[in-house]
Amino acid sequence: MVTLNTRQKFYQVIFGTQTKAGQYFDIVLILAILCSELVLILSSLEGVATEFSNLLFVMEWFFTLLFTVEYIARLYCSPRPWAYAKSFYGVIDLIAILPSYIAFLFPGSNYLLIVRLIRVMRIFRILKLARFLKDSNILLRSLLMAQRKILVFFSTVAILVTVLGALLYAIEGPENGFTSIPASIYWAIVTITTVGYGDIVPQTDLGKTLAAFTMLLGYSILAVPTGIITAELSQEMKTQRDLIRCLNCATSGHEADANYCKKCGAELPQHP
Repeated sequence: MVTLNTRQKFYQVIFGTQTKAGQYFDIVLILAILCSELVLILSSLEGVATEFSNLLFVMEWFFTLLFTVEYIARLYCSPRPWAYAKSFYGVIDLIAILPSYIAFLFPGSNYLLIVRLIRVMRIFRILKLARFLKDSNILLRSLLMAQRKILVFFSTVAILVTVLGALLYAIEGPENGFTSIPASIYWAIVTITTVGYGDIVPQTDLGKTLAAFTMLLGYSILAVPTGIITAELSQEMKTQRDLIRCLNCATSGHEADANYCKKCGAELPQHP
C-alpha cells in the first residue's frame, strides 16, 4: 500500500479539490480573501479608519501573514515550485502579499491589496464550473470572429465624434464651455453614448439642434455592436451543436449538454 508523505498530503489539500479537505481549504481561503478585502475597503473610510485604526492594522497584517504562510506552503509542496511561481495564480498570490511589505517604504501602496480579490477565481475549481469556461470560450471566439466588424464600427464612431465635436466647437466656442476640440469631442462621446453628464451643455439654438441630432444618432448606433456580436455568437453556437453528431444515425445539431440523440435516442459521444 502506497503511503503519502507530508509534502504530498499538503499538495492534495492546497492544490487539489478532489478531497473534502482540499475543498474546505479553498473555501476557507476564499472567505479569508473576502474578509481581507472588506478590511481594506473599511480602512479607506476616514471615520472607520480613525476609530478602528489599531484593529484594522492588526487584521490587515493577520491576513498578510496568513497569505504569506499559504504562499510559502504552496512553494514547499509544489512538485515544480518555479513553475507555480511563474503561473498566473502564482504571480497573483505573490502580488497579494507584497503591497503590505512595500508599504513600509512607500505608504499608501497597501491599497494595491485589492488584487487579492482576483484570487476568488479559484471558486471555479472548487465548484467544478469548467462547463462555464467552455461557454466563455464560445463567447471569446465570437468576439474574435467579429473583431474586424467591431473595429470598423468603432473607427466610424471615432470619426463621427471627432466631426461632431469639431462642429460644436466652431458653433459654441470657449465662451459656452467648449474650450477646445478635445473638450468638444469629449462632449460628443458622452452624448452619442447617451451617458449625458451635463457638465458641458450647448447654449445656442444651432448647438442644441446638433446636440439633438447627436442624441438620436447615439440611439441609432447603440444596437450595432450588439447585433454584430449576437450574429457571431449565434453562428458559433450553431457550429458547436453541429460538432455533436450521433454515431448511430449521424444526426447533428444537438445541444452541448445533451446526453442522448434527439432522433434515435442513442447515447451521444461525450465532448470535453
